Amino acid sequence: MPKGSDLLVAALENEGVDRIFGIPGEENLDVVESLRNSKIELVLTRHEQAASFMAATHGRLTGRPGVCLSTLGPGALNFSTGAAYAHLGAMPMIIITGQKGILSSRQAKFQIVDVISSMKPITKMARQIVSASSIPTIVRDAFRVATEERPGPVLLELPEDIASEEAEADLVPSHPIDIPVAHPTAIARAAEMILKAKRPLIMLGAAASRPRATGELGGFVQRTGIPFFTTQMGKGTVAGGTDLYMGTAALSERDYVHEAIDKADLIIAIGHDTIEKPPFFMGQADQKVLHISYMPANVEQVYYPDAEVVGDLGPTLKLLAEKLDGKLPNAGALLHLREHILSHIGDRAGEDRFPVTPQRLVRDVRRVIPEDGIVCLDNGMYKIWFARNYRTYVANTLLLDNALATMGAGLPSAMMAAMLYPKRRVMAVCGDGGFMMNSQEMETAVRLKLNLVVLVLDDSAYGMIRWKQAVDKFADYGMTFNNPDFVLYAKSYGATGHRVESVNDLVPTLDRAFAAGGVHLVAVPIDYSENTRVLVDELRAKVKDFEPAE
Repeated sequence: MPKGSDLLVAALENEGVDRIFGIPGEENLDVVESLRNSKIELVLTRHEQAASFMAATHGRLTGRPGVCLSTLGPGALNFSTGAAYAHLGAMPMIIITGQKGILSSRQAKFQIVDVISSMKPITKMARQIVSASSIPTIVRDAFRVATEERPGPVLLELPEDIASEEAEADLVPSHPIDIPVAHPTAIARAAEMILKAKRPLIMLGAAASRPRATGELGGFVQRTGIPFFTTQMGKGTVAGGTDLYMGTAALSERDYVHEAIDKADLIIAIGHDTIEKPPFFMGQADQKVLHISYMPANVEQVYYPDAEVVGDLGPTLKLLAEKLDGKLPNAGALLHLREHILSHIGDRAGEDRFPVTPQRLVRDVRRVIPEDGIVCLDNGMYKIWFARNYRTYVANTLLLDNALATMGAGLPSAMMAAMLYPKRRVMAVCGDGGFMMNSQEMETAVRLKLNLVVLVLDDSAYGMIRWKQAVDKFADYGMTFNNPDFVLYAKSYGATGHRVESVNDLVPTLDRAFAAGGVHLVAVPIDYSENTRVLVDELRAKVKDFEPAE
């Protein structure tokens, strides 16, 4: 007769799971044995947090939940940041944690933490499994909850005595669930607003990046002819090279793209999720905002749309486009601003200073990454520059976190991308601070024989906070540190290390690393003085009442 752990693994196979990421413990040994006899690969990581970032990124890129596994107590709590990362970022994920026996216990409260209660605020569902025979039903429900809008993480706690309990139960087959299309009245109301607009502008947000959504977005933009900009997590949903692209809102206000945003009398916010740092602030008397997404808008102080269209994005936008096709003489009213905006964003990208400037860094990375190549950012000052300057041509090819905005996720996210797309060029871009938070996963990447380039930006500081400290006129204190020799550090893990010594050496070094295959770490010093020149001084000169955006 099968055990609870056998039923769990069979149920996961039934959901199409082929990998589980994590670090098992004593309480998971039955599960490990069941995995050994299954088709599912156990990917052992060096920290649970990295496993959860990998599982979340699997959900983000495929739309199917990634799965991560840990023991009880300390191992389970190490999933907290990854759970919040997936919860805020709307990434479907299944978290499986162990627990001491619940039918009887000889170890009192040793290592026992109420993981269910601790995880409830940062998951869509968290529950303990108390009967082996219920496992197939619970797993099916967990995958349903994780993937339905709005996607996110689900936690299942499997006590060791339930895992070893013998039981029989039938697997529950999955079935497709179609999201309803928006109500015809809402679509008609939206069409009327767009037809009346004199200066319309489309904004593409985080929810527009769902794998299921991106196909119809380009069609809607092209059929209407309305120019668009994106939020940071909406990049790539419509090809960034199109002649309707106006830029990305890397700051909340007063950047060059906000010249178009401020002049628009209607912003069509497609897939906007207020978990992102605000791409603009509402409040102009003559400006309307139309919200189109899978979910109703969260009304916030900075976002309270005038009308909403709620439903499956692709079919809904197709129906809306049919009402607008050929009827929008004012569609391109803001396009005359495009050249001005994009020319300022690309300013000084060819500068030969060394250490390398952020603008030059972004340009050179774009040169070595093909259109379908994937760049995964950690969190730091460079994220603003990549969001602002990096042109995307395919959805989900610039993975950044503008929701939880946690450090330490860049390397594990890139590892997951490299596993899913082994024939594409994949690069992690990390500050030295964020890289060292999960740098132990270099060993995992080497062990898995991934093809991956890790670009480490070396300024020996928590650069973004140090910059904000200076902008706010605080003393330069408490933000600097010493780094290891990154070339030797990479070598110690079995990877190949490179140190860039001149600005013209960056592109050839990256190209050689990709051509060689395997795991490469490329360390390059970076000059962040451009942060103040461009993001403070230049924008202050443009707007009299300027305050530096966070």
